Amino acid sequence: MRKNNKNLILLSMVFVASLLIANVVTAKLFRTGINLFGTEIVLPGAVFCYAITFLMTDVVGEIWGKDTANMIVKGGMVAQVMATILIILTQFLPAVDPEMQASYEMLLGQNWMFVIGSLTAYLASQSWDVWIFHRIRNSYIKKYGSTKGGRWIWNNLSTMTSQIIDTVIFITISFGIGYGWLFDPKMWSTLGGMILGQYIFKFLLALIDTPIFYLLTKEADKVKIYQ
Repeated sequence: MRKNNKNLILLSMVFVASLLIANVVTAKLFRTGINLFGTEIVLPGAVFCYAITFLMTDVVGEIWGKDTANMIVKGGMVAQVMATILIILTQFLPAVDPEMQASYEMLLGQNWMFVIGSLTAYLASQSWDVWIFHRIRNSYIKKYGSTKGGRWIWNNLSTMTSQIIDTVIFITISFGIGYGWLFDPKMWSTLGGMILGQYIFKFLLALIDTPIFYLLTKEADKVKIYQ
């Protein structure tokens, strides 16, 4: 992917679209049929969307640099807050059909702990992703003088460590505090299983996105250390 405004806008649009859709579908949990320590791994519908957001910031960071990647992260935060406000405002508009209102609230009704968990996890994990991505990348370039053979290292390590932060913060706030599981010893195994199970799945997604990362960055301009 060439370094031009058209491609940057395209990646930014994919990033924001994935982020906003993730917030809409995150409350839906789906079964995987896989058991871990006696607890079935349950995943939020947003798991695939968030994988795309981390891929987009890594691609932008590789081609356009750290500052641009951070700019997209901040823009995504603004977009999330704005979308949440608009969804809530629409929820309180008088509905013509009560059944339609009930369906809207069921699908888009905002659970405040989910909103807080999502925003906190997003800001912490995406900021870490951009920082550690460039920390590892720059160290590699200083040592070897090139990105050749090393892109998979910072792409995978940044995403995998970021997903730990994202998973722990989101589940702890949304389910641990929101559902009270953190204060009920009987639910600790369920909470821990959900965190570990979701991270394993996200870990595998991070490995899968490596070829895509290489494909999108193979025509990146000359090697540069982004501060």
